[in-house]
Amino acid sequence: MAPKRKKKSSRRKKSPKPILAASEDMEPVNMESMGHPEIYPLVLTTKTQEIFNCRIDEDITDEQPYKLINKEDIFEDLRNRAAVSDFHPVKKIVQEYPGNELLLVYDKDFKYGLNFYLIGTEEGKENYFNPPEVSEEQEEYKEYIPEDVYIYKPPVSKPWVSLGSEKEIEEESVTESTKQITYMISRKRSEFGAPIKFSDQNASSVKDAYIECTAYPDKNFTLKQLEKDVGMQVIPQIKDISTQTKWTYPKNATTQYYPREFSEEEKETLKQSKPLVDFLNNASISVEIALQQNEITNTFIDDWKHLAEEEGTFGDKTDTHLKEYQSFTDLHSPMEKMITCVSWHPTIYGLIAVSVAVRLSFEDRVHFSGKLLLQPSLILFWSFSDPIHPQLMLESPDDIFCFKFCPSDPNIIAGGCINGQIVMWDITAHADRIENIKAGGSRSKKATLKPMFLLEPESNKEAMYIRHCAVSSIENGHKRVITDIHWLSDTFEINRMGSVFENRSGICCQLVTCSADCTICFWDIRPQKPLTPQTTEKKKEESIEIPFDVPSTFLHLDLSWKPLTKLRLSKGETSLDHCPTKISLNEDHLLCKTQDKMLAQSKTAKAEEMNPYHNLESGVANLLKPIDDFCTKFFVGTEEGEVIYTDWKMERDPETGRFMPKKPVSLHTIHDGIVHTIQRSPFYDDIILTVGGWNVAIWKESVMTGPLLQSCCAPKRYTSGHWSLTRPGVFYIGREDGYIDIWDLLEKTHEPAQSQNICITMITCIKPWIFSPKQQFIAIADYYGTLHILEIPWTLSRPSTNEVSNMTLRINVTRYCRDVSFKKC
Repeated sequence: MAPKRKKKSSRRKKSPKPILAASEDMEPVNMESMGHPEIYPLVLTTKTQEIFNCRIDEDITDEQPYKLINKEDIFEDLRNRAAVSDFHPVKKIVQEYPGNELLLVYDKDFKYGLNFYLIGTEEGKENYFNPPEVSEEQEEYKEYIPEDVYIYKPPVSKPWVSLGSEKEIEEESVTESTKQITYMISRKRSEFGAPIKFSDQNASSVKDAYIECTAYPDKNFTLKQLEKDVGMQVIPQIKDISTQTKWTYPKNATTQYYPREFSEEEKETLKQSKPLVDFLNNASISVEIALQQNEITNTFIDDWKHLAEEEGTFGDKTDTHLKEYQSFTDLHSPMEKMITCVSWHPTIYGLIAVSVAVRLSFEDRVHFSGKLLLQPSLILFWSFSDPIHPQLMLESPDDIFCFKFCPSDPNIIAGGCINGQIVMWDITAHADRIENIKAGGSRSKKATLKPMFLLEPESNKEAMYIRHCAVSSIENGHKRVITDIHWLSDTFEINRMGSVFENRSGICCQLVTCSADCTICFWDIRPQKPLTPQTTEKKKEESIEIPFDVPSTFLHLDLSWKPLTKLRLSKGETSLDHCPTKISLNEDHLLCKTQDKMLAQSKTAKAEEMNPYHNLESGVANLLKPIDDFCTKFFVGTEEGEVIYTDWKMERDPETGRFMPKKPVSLHTIHDGIVHTIQRSPFYDDIILTVGGWNVAIWKESVMTGPLLQSCCAPKRYTSGHWSLTRPGVFYIGREDGYIDIWDLLEKTHEPAQSQNICITMITCIKPWIFSPKQQFIAIADYYGTLHILEIPWTLSRPSTNEVSNMTLRINVTRYCRDVSFKKC
């Protein structure tokens, strides 16, 4: 009976009303199913045992396993501790008990499921002290038959009693009421196999060319209506009274007024009058001031809109929908491709990069592997100035499924391939092309500057192919497609054991990747110190000719780059491992640098004409200062829909002495499909959004009991998601049917605030971007290879005055309610 009681507590957890009100109506659990309706199991804590002097092995022993408790003492405990009292489930039984003392028995063997049970009737108490006598034959029979043996009782046949069910079956059964007609169609044997010539002809001019089958009532078939639904309503009696009135013929009447005008003599007299001249002289100053104010301020401004600024989020439907701004499609590719990843350029507005991959399954890729080698795998750079021709094309050895700009230098790009390799690009030599600034059309002395996306399309028609400058070793990397990649912050670096040290370089030099091969790898782009000098290999490297169009920034990594350390997410006792798809580090918010800071860094690098990535030092040294209070825990999403909170720092195994990954701190299977998105909020470092399967969830890093918010099952599977960059309670979720769900937690928490159709196929990636304080865009990529740029409306981009504080309060209240419910459960 204990699971049944747990089910009731879960219902009480979902109720928004106080728990005491729900508990008072709860029926106590008794042992009626076991043949003892007078017995009510109870759980008595140590505190309750001390209050009622029924401590186990002290007040209650094997010789006297019972205790008589006064009825008034139980009522006193219920008044003092209310619902916390252990006698609260049997409060109604105690009130209805006719006697003054109730019998409490210690259940040592847990026969009825709990450590104590209460006898709720006087008869049951009497039977306990004076059990009924059992005959000697029954006692001998009990010695041979164990208590747990089930005695089979064969069923006894009873005569059939008709309750009218056969009549209902007969009425509902279908019977043939129409007479079946048989047709036989034949043709002459001489016409078998004869050639047939089809031609057009007028059907009405040829006899028997067509037969019209019109509908007519069949007298042989009648349908008798057995039931009829009729709505009836009782109304009071109505009386109609009318009267005859005299009707007169209406006539139209008009009155013409003529304006009264001054005569010419009166006009001349008024012009020379002193009062009129004084009035005009006094009023002219006020009129001039009013005319000047009309030129300075807009007199037609809507004052009500400014007064109702807080109500801006509750506008009409047209104000809250995303508006199509522009779209990009690669029309020059001979094969059908999908967009796998999208990233806005960190410093150049209007420039966006997308990675594309062929839309083929694994079996088709193996079958068409020869043709795929002839097609380049690219990352395309699109500009708002030219929606047809990409500005740059980054070549890759295989299809890219994720890539990221380096936070320290946006000209450095790292990407993950489908074959498990990491690719590095350096587009510093082409920075002038994408940062091109041209004077405007006016020939004035003060020239106006325009960014690249406002240039004429003719200036950027010729696309440039850029080769990669380094690729990782395929033997030592991932064995399957790389699903996520992140740059570590420039404030720290890690060693092979996962320990955190200060970053002496001041630039991002390490990466972390995850793959479906059950591994998470950390990479260092700096050259590692060789153990022994090898002069012969150096000579061979010097003899290798580098192509003129490939920079030598990461030449030391090409085809020899190995991960710094590897983590495997083990499932514990089994030999299987988790398959990570997305990761979210604790220091991701440090990578969200402002535009001014990155522009300042790029200008400083240009002024010095020196790129820090061209003079990289060797890898992690032993003299670095460790960071002790650094949080090395991070979130991981898997293919099975699990959300894992684990640690990348290694620990020594006490049995083998080897360094092994730590066990996950928490593991929850919330999503019923692959986790496509796991992202931290740009406003709260400890709030995480996860998207996968048919639902979304919001987590708090300090809450290990489960998500703060979990949505119900959606009509279609979710494929991607992203937080809003300016509103803390808004996030966007993409679906497989081409719709995007816009959630506003301050408006609704159980369903999306609105849904909008973007395309006819699956949405693969969502990435918003702040173009200016008054304009924001969101990039939505689909499975057919089209990149949709939509403008975010004012209501979804501008936060209210107290939105951050209101969202913080809602998060704290949700966390408190969840903690209380978890403790009660």
